[in-house]
Amino acid sequence: MSILHKSDCTNEDPWRAAWAQQAPDRSLQVYPDLGEVETIRYALVWDPPAGLLASLPNLEVIFSIGAGIDHIAKDPERPKHLPVVRMVEDGLTAGMTEFVVLSVLWHHRDMAAYAVQQNSGLWQEIEPKLAKDRKVGFLGMGALAGAAAAKLCILGFRLHGWSRSPKQVPGVIMHHGEAGLAEVLGESEILVCLLPLTAATEGIMNRRTFAQLPEGAAFVNVGRGGLVVEEDLLAALNCGQVGSATLDVFRQEPLRAGSPFWSHPKVVVTPHIAAKTMAESAVASVMANIRRFEAGEAMLNVVDFERGY
Repeated sequence: MSILHKSDCTNEDPWRAAWAQQAPDRSLQVYPDLGEVETIRYALVWDPPAGLLASLPNLEVIFSIGAGIDHIAKDPERPKHLPVVRMVEDGLTAGMTEFVVLSVLWHHRDMAAYAVQQNSGLWQEIEPKLAKDRKVGFLGMGALAGAAAAKLCILGFRLHGWSRSPKQVPGVIMHHGEAGLAEVLGESEILVCLLPLTAATEGIMNRRTFAQLPEGAAFVNVGRGGLVVEEDLLAALNCGQVGSATLDVFRQEPLRAGSPFWSHPKVVVTPHIAAKTMAESAVASVMANIRRFEAGEAMLNVVDFERGY
């Protein structure tokens, strides 16, 4: 049996090396070279073309290269009887933690405002706060958010988190449901959005929810671009309701030329690089689940499509 690997990497060498080292007894097919499709039992993919997964007659498990699975769910021909497993691996988690901590500290220490002052040749101190006096909110408290929150907790930030259903996270004051969403927004001087993109979360950050933030709050989106109504975010930035933003994901990627986000003085734009799946640890995670599957055991991180993640 063989494994299909389909990513958007320009250099597949690290993946080939990881597969050769950790699964030497498995045949690897790197897209678009499918070889004998009837031998493919497992597929590790990112943004597979519509119909690709359905064309594999003996496919048994679909693995996502990334933490999100919307790139798989959007395929109208996806074999819906097959389990889909989202990526949870140490390299991806570490990268996201680093990026979130960096972004929170950037906004906490008013670096966006200092960048504007530098461009104006203005030497002026902004009254600082200590982390213990700063409230940081998280929308979405999955594995990635939990890891980032743990590091911010060590620094002393006062943390609030929101999830759809009740949840306990050490060091985080948790909220849930519709009422809980309003509560966490109202407590978030810096808001980190790490929700999955589902029918329920599409456009969750909009004119109404931005208005519920404290005036001048910072916004960090490292979830999905579809979580944000971009026109509403721009309006909130322009009127000062949102004081600054770090945006790693957008509705259209690459971000279109001429987007006002490129040149907005209050915005940091990054090209969907907050966390990258690392080949060595990702293959280890996939192979651990394949061994579970072949032993008749329950796999970890299987997607519940009723919840959307």
